[in-house]
Amino acid sequence: MQPLLNIAVRAARRAGDLIVRNLDRVPSLGVRSKSRNDFVTDIDQLAERDIIETIRRSHPDHGFLGEESGRSGGDEFVWIIDPLDGTTNFLHGFPTFAVSLACEYRGRLEHAVVYDPMRQELFTASRGDGAQLDARRIRVSKQLELEGALIATGFPYRANARWIDEYLAMLKVVMQQTAGIRRPGAASLDLFWEIGLNAWDTAAGTLLITEAGGRIGTLGGGEYRQGGNVIAGAPKVYEALVECLRPHVPEELRET
Repeated sequence: MQPLLNIAVRAARRAGDLIVRNLDRVPSLGVRSKSRNDFVTDIDQLAERDIIETIRRSHPDHGFLGEESGRSGGDEFVWIIDPLDGTTNFLHGFPTFAVSLACEYRGRLEHAVVYDPMRQELFTASRGDGAQLDARRIRVSKQLELEGALIATGFPYRANARWIDEYLAMLKVVMQQTAGIRRPGAASLDLFWEIGLNAWDTAAGTLLITEAGGRIGTLGGGEYRQGGNVIAGAPKVYEALVECLRPHVPEELRET
């Protein structure tokens, strides 16, 4: 395993253990609302701090972009961190949340870890080395069309709620052409099609998907640059989903 990936795994497992240890403390946790339906807890902040400290012990010159603490440190190596992806699920006892870490070198994603502490599943990827689940190589689905495909999504919230009518039109057409749609509520675990994400939501998932043989892009099928609107999946399903959504995607949402 790559040394930097090793550090990422260690940091993600430590953060995941911290999160699970505090599950029974949820009623007493400090919770603050960043905006409507967007929460941060003491555990988000503690987990992010622990991740940064774990990495800094080995690499004090590295930089960080964390959901809770923002940007800090160097520019060559930058770690993109979501310490608790699925905070709302965590707060309500819905067992779908994860720790998401990605390492960029000079702006290019090199390593990724997504750790699901409830299932103790560890997803990892390094550029050129493929993607793994618990050290076993994984590949995207062989599904060739939307019919029979199971699609994950995320509902618009925060400022993106203004696109709810357009999103519901997209949802309707996808529902009519697929086996079903799921909305688990943690982008790092269910990344497929969503509006208004941030770099920490998708950085690790981007490398995992591409190293597993999948594709990721904007709602218009353009290059995805971490943050904004995204479609991801197996190559043929990705292409079919872009075409299916194209008539319903407002111009403003297509390439951002």
